[in-house]
Amino acid sequence: MSDLVLHVSDDEFNEKVIESSLPVLVDYWAEWCGPCRMIAPLLDVIAEEYKGKLIVAKLNIDENQKTPQHYGVRGIPTLMIFKDGELESTKVGALTKPELVKFIENNI
Repeated sequence: MSDLVLHVSDDEFNEKVIESSLPVLVDYWAEWCGPCRMIAPLLDVIAEEYKGKLIVAKLNIDENQKTPQHYGVRGIPTLMIFKDGELESTKVGALTKPELVKFIENNI
């Protein structure tokens, strides 16, 4: 797991995501979720490639239920891009690298 991927909780979501000066890609995930585990290495690569331009954050929905509920997360993995404190875009389900790069490029 990359040191560049930030693990956030409900308590620090505002500080680390909403108040971030950089756009933030948030991955809502859980240990038991196969597709979540599948995209984890890809998120490590994205964190490295977009270093300085985008923050990649993960929020475990089993340990943090307030934030996913607030943003209407119904399935996982759910990826959300936050920019300037606002939710910019959402994708549900595991993405390929080209799909993920396009999602990021269209929203940051």
